[in-house]
Amino acid sequence: MKLNGSQILIECLKEQGVDTVFGYPGGAILNVYDELYKHSREIRHILTSHEQGAAHAADGYARATGTVGVCLATSGPGATNLVTGIATANMDSVPLVAITCNVGISLLGKDSFQEIDIAGISIPITKYNCIVKDVESLAFTIRKAFRIAREGRPGPVLVDLTKNVTSDYTDYEPAAPEEIIPQSEYIRVHDLEEAAALINRSKRPAIFAGGGAVISNCSKELKKLAGILQAPVCDSLMGKGAFDGNDTLYLGMLGMHGTKAANLTVSHCDLLLAVGCRFSDRVIGNPKSFAKGAKIVQIDIDPAEINKNIKVDVSVTGDCNEVLKRLNPLICPTEHSAWVEESLALKEKFPLCYDDDRLTGPFIMQEIYRLTEGSAKIVTEVGQHQMWAAQYYRYREPRQLFTSGGLGTMGYGLGAALGVKTAWPAKTVVNIAGDGCFRMNMNELATASRYNIGIIEVVFNNSVLGMVHQWQELFYGGRYSQTILKDKVDYCKVAEALGCTAVRVEKREDFEPAFRKAVETDGPVVIECVINENDNVFPMVPAGHSISEAFDQNDLKERQSE
Repeated sequence: MKLNGSQILIECLKEQGVDTVFGYPGGAILNVYDELYKHSREIRHILTSHEQGAAHAADGYARATGTVGVCLATSGPGATNLVTGIATANMDSVPLVAITCNVGISLLGKDSFQEIDIAGISIPITKYNCIVKDVESLAFTIRKAFRIAREGRPGPVLVDLTKNVTSDYTDYEPAAPEEIIPQSEYIRVHDLEEAAALINRSKRPAIFAGGGAVISNCSKELKKLAGILQAPVCDSLMGKGAFDGNDTLYLGMLGMHGTKAANLTVSHCDLLLAVGCRFSDRVIGNPKSFAKGAKIVQIDIDPAEINKNIKVDVSVTGDCNEVLKRLNPLICPTEHSAWVEESLALKEKFPLCYDDDRLTGPFIMQEIYRLTEGSAKIVTEVGQHQMWAAQYYRYREPRQLFTSGGLGTMGYGLGAALGVKTAWPAKTVVNIAGDGCFRMNMNELATASRYNIGIIEVVFNNSVLGMVHQWQELFYGGRYSQTILKDKVDYCKVAEALGCTAVRVEKREDFEPAFRKAVETDGPVVIECVINENDNVFPMVPAGHSISEAFDQNDLKERQSE
């Protein structure tokens, strides 16, 4: 049958099972939006307040569902406003398809109104991108985009359509989406046997779970491995929930703001099994001293990550779940009771702690955990509040924490929370924000109120850019250059003006009733929590230092008294 490009695009989205898109219209993409209007019962469009919010919402939707998130934008500034969201998805391996429209083919290359080479701009931050100039290749390209976004290591794809493509006609034939099989063709028996031999010889093994463990849904196999091996487990920020945070073998997060127990255990182990992690600088600290006495086995779907940041002894390339299914039967059940007890003793000796006399970020996170019984979907912005959310909320399952780990995007959380809540409307979805991050994307509260998306936005208001302020305090002699936010902004009034319910909390005892009210409210709620500007995140490892050098507030006091 003959269809125009806009019709073909919508039919291809329906083929791929897309029922929700996030976007913002404009001149070049008008034909597509006209077609969306006609299919509004089949594909829900959520109009965000800014294109960046659309990209983050699609990202949150993708992480929450494990499917592909879709965002739309027009040419020029509409397309460039997606860039930060696309880069965020790229760094965290999120399957995303961004569809933009450009000027007509006859106007390309002439500096036409709102013309931009978005395909060229986005080359470094996408798995694949292209500009479609001929309607005959449109269906093939859209199907290819969804396949590439999902297969192997997931990631974002951008497809730019010239305006003539959205109106030109061609023949269209329906097609079923390609089945994506977990990548296993590179899993070699020799690699598995080498890995198993190292693991079986170890006396002090430790397991480190990263974001790939979440993406591959390998939690069941990971738990089985930890049980067979009797090894302590730690995770990265992106790996939260891959291993149950309440399990007795769990030590906490590894790295710059990881627990002392996790950092010291990895520093003293004789074997480290890394599952789906890329050994980022925030995890490893000084690479020369990272797990120096250990043999390292790395499992990852992306061969480019093997030996990139840390030299490993054995690697297995493939989908983490598929690898563990084949590796686990090769592992001999072993008692490492003395080693496990040593690691768990570190957990007891160096617990996370904070001032419990007043309202603090850690207290708030523990209260949210208690009041939601650990079942909430937690989204974060980036900064101190993000680390407190990672440290003090115990994640029981994958896809429970949504955060910008690789790019560290301030402004990510609120848009992402809209996507998560859209995907899971019956779940309690809480976005944890600092006041600095809240300023960057608070316009998306208008989106939440427009569609009555019942997210809970908890703003940690310490009147500073917390994490940068902390670094300035510890490493820059207390010279707080441009990190003080003490001004006349009233966040509750802003939230109310944007159509949300708002409440300010200044005392510990006031948080519980405020949060319970938020859970019971039909619609978005902002809870502004006023905390001390000098509250810092501990433990901490200075950049470039060994993770074994992690220090907390007690260590800091001892140093200052010497």
